[in-house]
Amino acid sequence: MTKDMSVPGIEDGARLARWISSAGGSASGRELTGVRLIAGGRSNLTYRLDFASADRLVLRRAPLGHVLPTAHDMAREYRVLTALRDTAIPVPAPVAFCQDPEIIGAPFYLMEYVDGLVLRSREDGAQLTPDQARQLSERLAEMLAAIHGLDLAAAGLTEFGRPDGYLARQLARWQRQWELSATREMPGYDRLVERLAAGLPASSDAALVHGDFRLDNMLVVLSGRPQIAAVVDWEMSTLGDPLADLGLTLMYWADAADEDWRMINVGAAVTSLPGFFSRAQLASRYAELTGRDISGIGYYMAFGCFKLAVVLEGIHARYLQRKTVGEGFEREGRAVPLLIDQAHQMLDSDPLARSAAAG
Repeated sequence: MTKDMSVPGIEDGARLARWISSAGGSASGRELTGVRLIAGGRSNLTYRLDFASADRLVLRRAPLGHVLPTAHDMAREYRVLTALRDTAIPVPAPVAFCQDPEIIGAPFYLMEYVDGLVLRSREDGAQLTPDQARQLSERLAEMLAAIHGLDLAAAGLTEFGRPDGYLARQLARWQRQWELSATREMPGYDRLVERLAAGLPASSDAALVHGDFRLDNMLVVLSGRPQIAAVVDWEMSTLGDPLADLGLTLMYWADAADEDWRMINVGAAVTSLPGFFSRAQLASRYAELTGRDISGIGYYMAFGCFKLAVVLEGIHARYLQRKTVGEGFEREGRAVPLLIDQAHQMLDSDPLARSAAAG
């Protein structure tokens, strides 16, 4: 049995099976029969667990290799899923958390498996009609607005972060991550940090922020009217400036004319298909739903490029160390200088104006 259940990141499937069987709660007594890496992850590792009863769970653990300080906190991710379980924000139900690194080599948690599609490539997006693409754009804007409108006290998340000074701390944090991850000299990086520091916006209202909200971090159901079955990958969530979330989402969102951007941006090929909102339309709809002033969103989009560049440089470093699991990691390093250049362009001119003009 163990030979079918030992995969990179879970080297002893039998030990994991014993832990699950004795974990208590809804995991207790389940007989594990298979473990499979779910493709597409670029940070935490995600696995599908199959059981003799024909049901499934999902396991999340930190990546292999050097893990940066404050990153990949499984307990924190499990906490936010637990808090959101009974809210209007759909998330996979948490099942069990394991702090003991001896079980699989790192702390991990289990959550319920949710059926749904991950829309990441143009082939994935080809399953949607233009009308479904428009409706899904609307659902995404509504979901981001719902996350940012969550009653933090009712969800028990008032102490989940420190919203005051959020952006300044984020800038300092991602600079430290870069210093720990950088594999080469990067033209334009130091100047970008200077520009971001000089242009820090005043603090916005406090909200729950997902930290990596994009189309392919949702599981969607397309039968009839498209619906979001679950929002996943909450590893960067905290309390902070909601416009940082919006800026990152818009950074990921490609317009039809953004051919070069689609080549370097995760999931961007989908949103450029017929029927999807333009970047400007998505931003406008969010503003209508929330009443927030988004006139300075170019800064937040540039900050999103900076953040993604740091994340991808860290993944590139793990790839060079042969510590990545899965395919496609050789492309991540090539995107970093392009993202830094794009961030400068977003600071130089209004990216939504360009999107509206192209639309």
